[in-house]
Formats: sequence, structure tokens, C-alpha cells
Amino acid sequence: MAILPILSVPDPRLKATALPVSVVDDAIKRLVQDMFETMYDDDGVGLAATQVGITKRIIVIDFKDQMTPRPLCLINPEIIWASDETRMFQEGCLSVPDQWDEVERYAEVKVRYWDEHGKDQELHAREILSACVQHEIDHLNGILFIDHLSKLKRQLMVQRAIKVHKKITKGK
Repeated sequence: MAILPILSVPDPRLKATALPVSVVDDAIKRLVQDMFETMYDDDGVGLAATQVGITKRIIVIDFKDQMTPRPLCLINPEIIWASDETRMFQEGCLSVPDQWDEVERYAEVKVRYWDEHGKDQELHAREILSACVQHEIDHLNGILFIDHLSKLKRQLMVQRAIKVHKKITKGK
């Protein structure tokens, strides 16, 4: 397993649209394990393959609590239902370091996906798990949480994230 470098704004690869996975083979399973290791190493709760420069429709999520009693791997995730109700959720992102803001998301979603073994699954996600799933699926479509904010807020967050990223990379 390996820790993969996480892309940070304004890297243009974060705007790429991920392609579907056609088969879950050993290379995909290895990528999933690397993504979990990378997410844990950076104290994240979710990570999309596009955040590590890989344009495949794969996300991993783990809140390490009752919300996700086991780590979740969603391959080719597709929202098949969303509640009428929305909520504001405080969001941050490993690709926008140390920046947080509220984003309006569906309170509940149902997602169809393949698990890490290539088996069809469905997930009914509520509250913060729903927001996390939507956030990570956005990544697969080249959308960052800051894209849901005003242009001014987005510009300020990108500038601050660039400064944070420079401090982090100088310290390594």
C-alpha cells in the first residue's frame, strides 16, 4: 500500500470528470487500499480518486463511528433518489486545506454503486453521511465544495488554501 499525493486547489486536474470503472480487478483493489491509507494519513473522512489525480469513479468514506460501521468503497456511485428536504452542512476538503464553509445538500440520498468486490450495492445515506457522499460524487464530476459558494468566497478560500498548501509542503 502507498500514500498518494493529494491534489490541492487550484490544480486543474481537480476539475476533471472521472470515467466509469469497467471491472474491479487487482489494480482497482490496490488503488482502493491506497486511497483509504491516504485518507487516513491526512485525517480525512472521504476521498475521491480524482483528488489523487486518477480519473476513475471511485470514492472511499469512513467516519470511524456508527455512521460508517465499516469503511465504505463506492465504485461508479450514482444518486438514484434524493429527498426533497435539504440542509446546510459544514464542509471542508483535503484538496482545499484548512478551509470550511456551509453548503446546502440533500438531507438524504440513495446511491447505487459497486463495492470493492464489484458487487452491486445500494446505500441510503442520511444527514452528514449524505452530505459526504454528495461531496465526494461532486469530486468525480469535477466539482469542489467551494464551487457551491459565491465567487468572492471561492476566490478567498483558494488563496488561503494555496498559502496553507505552501506551508505544508515547505514543512515536509
